[in-house]
Amino acid sequence: MSYFSDLGLAEPILRALATKGYNDPTPIQRQAIPALLQGRDLLGIAQTGTGKTAAFSLPSLHRLAANPQPRKNAACRMLVLSPTRELAAQIADNMRGYAKNLDLSVQCIFGGVPVGKQARALVGGTDILVATPGRLLDLIDQRALTLRHVEIFVLDEADQMMDLGFIVPLKRVAAMLPKERQSLFFSATMPKAIADLGRQFINNPVRVEVTPQASTAERVEQFVTFVNQAEKQALLSLKLRAGLADNAIERALVFTRTKHGADRVVRHLAAAGVKAAAIHGNKSQAQRTAALQAFRQGATPVLVATDIAARGIDVTGVSHVFNYEMPNVAEQYVHRIGRTARAGADGIALSFVAPDEKPYMRDIEKLTGVTLMPLPLPEDFQKEAAKLPAASRHNPGSENGRREHAPRGNAYGRREDTSRGRHGAGRNEGHGDRRNDGRGDGRNESRGKPREGGVDPRQGRPEHRNPPIGTGSSYRPDARADQRPDRVVRTEARTDPRREGGNGPRADKQAERPAGGEPRQKRRFRPGGGGQGGGGGGRNPVRRAS
Repeated sequence: MSYFSDLGLAEPILRALATKGYNDPTPIQRQAIPALLQGRDLLGIAQTGTGKTAAFSLPSLHRLAANPQPRKNAACRMLVLSPTRELAAQIADNMRGYAKNLDLSVQCIFGGVPVGKQARALVGGTDILVATPGRLLDLIDQRALTLRHVEIFVLDEADQMMDLGFIVPLKRVAAMLPKERQSLFFSATMPKAIADLGRQFINNPVRVEVTPQASTAERVEQFVTFVNQAEKQALLSLKLRAGLADNAIERALVFTRTKHGADRVVRHLAAAGVKAAAIHGNKSQAQRTAALQAFRQGATPVLVATDIAARGIDVTGVSHVFNYEMPNVAEQYVHRIGRTARAGADGIALSFVAPDEKPYMRDIEKLTGVTLMPLPLPEDFQKEAAKLPAASRHNPGSENGRREHAPRGNAYGRREDTSRGRHGAGRNEGHGDRRNDGRGDGRNESRGKPREGGVDPRQGRPEHRNPPIGTGSSYRPDARADQRPDRVVRTEARTDPRREGGNGPRADKQAERPAGGEPRQKRRFRPGGGGQGGGGGGRNPVRRAS
């Protein structure tokens, strides 16, 4: 604690650090904290897991505590932006721990949870706000938050923020911030193009780079196994099952490129007897939080994630990282394997490389300067893989065993109902808006053989002749029309756009020439009409179908 004491940090912060067991600063903390205490802008580059959060939190908390001010409504004094929800929650938790002996409040806002609750929490203002860009702008647009009083602006994982397309939201946020502020950019990697872009938001920054860009953790042993894509799942199941059985694997992170791929891996692992959970963008925030909490507590020893979680998971005790699929962006490999070998521990990273992924591996080796050590397939791999059970179509990790995938839909994401029609084996292709065939005219294309009469046993009433296909299954001829044999009624189904929903059929009726008489005048009813025709004063012999 001598170094932190020599820096002159406030005594409540020193007590919080002693509680956490922080004795010696990390290299990024040693170089960043003095400059930040002087109020300088800073561009910090350090690999993930080296203590960047404490590097910007400790001096910022010290400055806020040294200049106490009353909280202003719907405002904050320090704003920290993060690219992912998990990382935002992690930063907020760490800052609450550092500030537990200070009279400073910390709020965290991100998407996936009701915005109203977060807006109410900001009514009285807060000292420190940790946010993701999307939800931050939502609250600003709703006038639930203002950035006029921000004194310290922090952008964590700046390269990922800009690389993920957050440049436009960042420019909006920067335009709302006061010009007189302290700006801090921290990132694990900082390509030149992104660094040049970042200088638009910071003024004459101090550049702190403690490790070469894209370097991997020194205590991570990196292996590669060349395997066909179809054999990856069996290899992963066997590796995890054997490692968890002999306690060689404490906690393992498995990275995939796609969301559906992560769910599929979890189903196969569950069939092999390996307890796992998935975390990705298609999961609700409650599911993501529960999966991450179970992983931290050890209840779920395997967590399958996409790259969205590569920088948002700070869990001690992750002994292994499996690259089930190689990232197509080499920098992501650095963040993935940085989830292990944290806090001075050792770790193992094992990558499964299919033939078409070898170019990705070469790019990673060129970027990191590390050659991955080849690891052969296990003995009797084919025989053991054949013994693995097939995966269930249901995800055991989902609530109540329900299917994890979304309902089948068309190109517009609407659900298709393939149930049978009432009068035959017709297909009701509903689009979620109660339309039967998707054209909005209420047609039910029943393809069953028409029945000439009698009693329909399903309905318990006389069954009228089925109308031709496309005339609307809801059509019911008027009883009076059937009682007048001198008239032949022809009906045509048309769409009435003025009726509610626009999908109810309307029959335009025309009475044909009666026996021995002149042609009758065609009558049409208005949509809201009753049994009387409009215009001419004559009575229409057929009522409008309902």
